[in-house]
Amino acid sequence: MARLGPGDVAPDFELPRDGGGSISLAALRGKPVVLFFYPKDDTKTCTEEAISFSELADEFASAGIALVGVSPDSAKSHDRFTKKHNLTVALAADEEKAVVNAYGVWVEKSMYGREYMGVERTTFLIGRDGKIDRIWEKVRVAGHANEVLAAAKAL
Repeated sequence: MARLGPGDVAPDFELPRDGGGSISLAALRGKPVVLFFYPKDDTKTCTEEAISFSELADEFASAGIALVGVSPDSAKSHDRFTKKHNLTVALAADEEKAVVNAYGVWVEKSMYGREYMGVERTTFLIGRDGKIDRIWEKVRVAGHANEVLAAAKAL
């Protein structure tokens, strides 16, 4: 499958979310959307990333920017993760892995010589028109949320 790039229309989705209900990209059309894909709830780096986005959630909201985290974990797992770390970002549950595949972030990874499939930590900035404006691949968490906020505000 071809990788998505800036200028491409972001694939639409509707997924269950933390706290019940669902979240869809179509419902967020008309405002910039930050979609951050992360491998797993409650692991060290994913927790740091979710906390750093949560700390800036009010700034994203006041700038009219939607902020959504996506992982293959269940909505129930997201609820525990949110409660444990006081997260304030919306977390979408992609248990079927349809969205991580549509965005090209479900990739072969290796750790300690073992090959496996997993989510590559990637953030997409989607413009008001539903097109991808910018992609951060293989994200390093330190300073990332601030960088994304600045880019989103510049849209």
